[in-house]
Amino acid sequence: MFNDRSRGNNNFGAPREMHKATCSDCKAETEVPFKPDPERPVYCRECLPNHRTPRENRY
Repeated sequence: MFNDRSRGNNNFGAPREMHKATCSDCKAETEVPFKPDPERPVYCRECLPNHRTPRENRY
């Protein structure tokens, strides 16, 4: 199959490089798809929605 978008993968079939991090809120170990910056907080999947600003007029 040539179209990887159907699997939700937008980088042409290459596996995403994940980096270990500790959630700034609950201190759980998590993995993120970017290299964490020590100057900025990192949140796990459960804590992240608590820190996102709600988007209005998405469409």
